[in-house]
Amino acid sequence: MRIVRGRAADIDADRAVTAALRADVASDGEGAVRAWRPHRQLAFGRRDTREDGYEQARAAARDHCYPPHERDVGGRAVAYTGSTVAFLRLEPLDDLRVGMDDRYDAAIADVQRALETVGVTAERGEPPDAFCPGQHSLSADGKIVGLAQRVSKGVAQTAGIAVVRDHEQIAAVLTEVYDALGVAFDPGSIGSVTRAGGDGDPDRVARALESALVGDRDATVEHLR
Repeated sequence: MRIVRGRAADIDADRAVTAALRADVASDGEGAVRAWRPHRQLAFGRRDTREDGYEQARAAARDHCYPPHERDVGGRAVAYTGSTVAFLRLEPLDDLRVGMDDRYDAAIADVQRALETVGVTAERGEPPDAFCPGQHSLSADGKIVGLAQRVSKGVAQTAGIAVVRDHEQIAAVLTEVYDALGVAFDPGSIGSVTRAGGDGDPDRVARALESALVGDRDATVEHLR
């Protein structure tokens, strides 16, 4: 399994790294793991783009100095502060129709173990009116982690984000963004590793996630240049 560390020079180039990894896994059958700190941004989901208040939401993001971008996986808007950790596991896939629930269960269990190593005991589920609401979340004094999947020919991507710190900053921008989108949101529902009493070093959280997602597989580490 490949471990890819670091981030590219800008948001678009960084997303291209993940796209290239998907293509590699589909072609050579070797899995990959990545856990990193994306550039500061407000990532909107596809549903957001269809809301009447989408342009107002983008303006609110810019007002808070979060460049707005659209992503092709996941649900509602998510804010990355620069300390937020994104993670993914890419696995070769023979049949698009099977295995989704098992991949979610495995990823949730792995992320729980990773959070335990940085001092947080997280439970499955999320508070009402949480950011990017979904069935595959982890919470401890608020929602900390949300996961999503993307499957395509030859590869399954299980990915998510972990809020490490800055939960108050995230609440501030998402309050305005979600209000513009007309989506129910409770700013108090946002948790973080630090809010739950854990180690708030994003790099340590990233390495913990990376280790848990790799598990007992043999792995090689590559650094982006």
